Amino acid sequence: MRKTMLAILAVLLIAVSACQNNSSGDKKITIAYVNWAEGIAMTQLAKNVLEKKGYAVTLKNADVAPVFAAVAGGDADVFLDTWMPVTHKTYMENFGEKITVLNTNFEGAKIGLVVPDYVDAKSIADLEKEKAKFDGKVVGIDAGAGIMTKAEDAIHEYGLDYKLQSSSEAAMLATLKKSIAEKQPIVITGWQPHFMFTEYKLRFLEDPKKVFGDTEKILTIANNEFTVRDTVAVNFFRKFKLTDTQLNSLLGEVAKADGNEEKGVRNWMSENQELIQSWLH
Repeated sequence: MRKTMLAILAVLLIAVSACQNNSSGDKKITIAYVNWAEGIAMTQLAKNVLEKKGYAVTLKNADVAPVFAAVAGGDADVFLDTWMPVTHKTYMENFGEKITVLNTNFEGAKIGLVVPDYVDAKSIADLEKEKAKFDGKVVGIDAGAGIMTKAEDAIHEYGLDYKLQSSSEAAMLATLKKSIAEKQPIVITGWQPHFMFTEYKLRFLEDPKKVFGDTEKILTIANNEFTVRDTVAVNFFRKFKLTDTQLNSLLGEVAKADGNEEKGVRNWMSENQELIQSWLH
C-alpha cells in the first residue's frame, strides 16, 4: 500500500511539474501584423506592454491573407487589425470558425478613395470625366488587402476606365508626398485612422453607391485554442482599446520616430500609463 501511495505521489508531482512548465511556456505570444500604419503601431504597443509583464512576444509580418491563415492555423495567436464589417468580411467568412473575436479595439474607422483637398473631384463618380488628370490610375497598397478588393469593386460599380496600381503602403505614401509637393492630382486607397490625414490636407471622395460601406470597426482576433490557453493575455487583449485621440497621438509619435517604431511607442507609453494600467487589471 505504501509503495502504491508513493507511486501515486510521484505521478502527481510529475504532473504538477509539467503543469508548471506549461504555464511558463504559455508566457509566449505570437502577434501577426500587416505593414499598415495603425497595425504596426498597435502591435508594437501590445508587444511592449506584454513584455513588461514577462511575456516573450514574437511578431510575424505578412500580407493580410497569410495573416488570417496563420491565426486560423495556430501559427500566430493574435491579429489586432481586422476591419469589419466590410474590408475583411471575406477573410472572416473563410476563417471565422477557427478564430475568436476578442474585442473592438477602435471604432469609427473608414476606408475609401482619397484625394488632396486641391483636387476638383468630389465623388468617385467624378473620376471618369477627369481620367486624364489622374493618368487613369488609382494608387493602392498590397494586392491582397481588403481595401484593394473594394477599390476594384468601386472601379467596376462606377464604370471607371481606371487601373488599380498595387504597391506597398510606403510606396503609396511616397507617391502621395511627391504629388502633393508638385500639386499634381492623385487618388489613392486611403483609410482612417492614419497619420497621413494629420500631415496633409486630404479628403475621402463621396461614395453614393456605398461600395466602401460606412464607418468600420477594428477588431482584435485570436486563434481559438489560444483563447483558452492563456486567459491572462486574453483578458489584456479584451481590454486593449483606443479612442480616436489616443490612436492618432500614437500614430503621430511613431511617425515622428522616423522608422524606429519601438521608440515612438515607448514615448507614447510614458505619457499614457493610466490607460495602460487599465488594460492590465
